[in-house]
Amino acid sequence: MEPNQQSSILGKEVIQEARERKSDHIHLAIQSQTSVREMDHRFYYEPMISAFPTETQEPITLAGKIMKVPVWVSSMTGGHTLSGFINRNLARACNEFGMGMGLGSCRMLLSDDTFFEDFNVRSLIGDEQPLFANLGIAQIEEVVERKETDLLRKLIGRLKADGLVVHINPLQEWVQREGNIIRFAPVETIEKLIERVDFPLIVKEVGQGFGPKSLRGMLQLPLAALEFGAFGGTNFSKVESSRLLEHENQKHLPFINVGVSADEMVDLINNMVLQGEKFACNQLIISGGIRNYLDGYYLTQKSVLPAVYAQASMFLKYSQGEYAALQQFIQDQLEGYRMAKSYLTLR
Repeated sequence: MEPNQQSSILGKEVIQEARERKSDHIHLAIQSQTSVREMDHRFYYEPMISAFPTETQEPITLAGKIMKVPVWVSSMTGGHTLSGFINRNLARACNEFGMGMGLGSCRMLLSDDTFFEDFNVRSLIGDEQPLFANLGIAQIEEVVERKETDLLRKLIGRLKADGLVVHINPLQEWVQREGNIIRFAPVETIEKLIERVDFPLIVKEVGQGFGPKSLRGMLQLPLAALEFGAFGGTNFSKVESSRLLEHENQKHLPFINVGVSADEMVDLINNMVLQGEKFACNQLIISGGIRNYLDGYYLTQKSVLPAVYAQASMFLKYSQGEYAALQQFIQDQLEGYRMAKSYLTLR
């Protein structure tokens, strides 16, 4: 084929694609009208200020480890038929994209190794990304009172984790049929734990979030990070309530919709910082009601303190099948986040 002939054929293909695209525009224009009532009022759109983003991202340090992207895989599952498969998919994704990960509750591993392999994912996530084990405040309270914190060190050592997430869940424990009584204020238990261990700690809620007194109490402690677990996402008190019979459920219902949203929590912390309060913990993991990359971008950019954002339910949804589906979901989220960073500013 002569060069001129090849150029001519390529030109016809481009023209045909343009015709098809313009035809689509004509047919779709009317149904693609937007309404100001539907506009996302959190952002100014600035199409003049940037080229398309590159793949590179400023690294984020958390507990001495490097995250390549501002996304944390929030604690989810363990000890179920699918748990090992889910955790392995998530760990593999963390390695590929440079995310950090909190494991689901490792409570059963304190006394039994039956499900150890469900949590044993360090070889998949790699040594560079942060990986944290996870226990509830009720278990921490018991371990601290019995002076058995060596159990925690052994757990972290066996999992080759970088530290421990402690989930704060008094309301969930109250609603749960098999729940534990929490005998001490969680902040007091965390203070005692810090005195007795030498590994990094993250504290998180499980769907209700933290009010200002709780936020201040946690931020004053030398935590590796504070994770919100805010109202608006998966609510484990509601999960437990749904497991109850209807007559058992009634007494808990008034509490189910009590909480603090991620947006409110960012505002509360910002106000504290701007009023001159100094904190020992200066890293936030914003979770709870993060539906997509725009939510994550908005809240992390709004935060005065360094922040990454976390999701649980969406990762859970895509991690139960083929890895390719999870991979594509994360690629789409990161691409959207980079576009937001290039073209959106906060109002």
